[in-house]
Amino acid sequence: MADSLVHLASASPRRRDILASLGICHSWEGVDIDETPLPDEPAAEMALRLALNKARESRRRRGGDVAILGADTVVALDARLFGKPSCRKEGLAMLSELSGRVHKVFTAVVLGTASREVDAISATDVRFRRIEPEEALRYWDTGEPADKAGAYAIQGLGGMFVEKLTGSWSGVVGLPVFETARLLREIGIDVLPAGASSRRS
Repeated sequence: MADSLVHLASASPRRRDILASLGICHSWEGVDIDETPLPDEPAAEMALRLALNKARESRRRRGGDVAILGADTVVALDARLFGKPSCRKEGLAMLSELSGRVHKVFTAVVLGTASREVDAISATDVRFRRIEPEEALRYWDTGEPADKAGAYAIQGLGGMFVEKLTGSWSGVVGLPVFETARLLREIGIDVLPAGASSRRS
C-alpha cells in the first residue's frame, strides 16, 4: 500500500481493526521475533522490549521513511507472565489460574520513523469471574484462546469471563487507542483530520 501513513509490524486482525477504526491508512506484515521472557523481567518491560524489537525488525526489513508501529501484550498474575499458550494443556492451566482473580494486562506500543522512536504502555486490571473446568474446556475447543495472551479474547467469547475492568479495553484487545493516538500525534499524524467540522456544517 504505497500511500500508507503507518506500517503495522503485526498480522493481528484485532490491531488492524483498531487502526482502521481510527481512520489510519496502513499496511501490515507479521514479524517473527524471539518472545522468550528474560530472567526476572517485569511484564511491562517485556511488553515494551518485544514491541520495540518488532518495530525495529520491521524497519530493518522495509527501510524507507514510513512510520512503523510495533505492539505487544503481556498478561501478568502476580509475578507470573502469560504469553500465548503453546498447547491445550497450557491454555487450560492459564484459564484455571486466572479464574476468580484479578490480573494485569500490559500492552506496549512503539511508533518509529527513520529518525525517532516514541513509546507508551497501557496497564489494565481485569477481574475474572470463576471459570468452571468444563467451561474452560468448551471455551478452548472454540479455538479462540489459542493465539491470545492469557488464553482469552476479551472482544470475543472470553469477554463473558470479565467481571470488571479498570483501564483500557482496547489495550486488552491489543492496541490501546488513547496511547496510540497520542504517539501518532507526536510524530505528526493527527487522527482527527483538519477541517472535518467545517465539511459537516
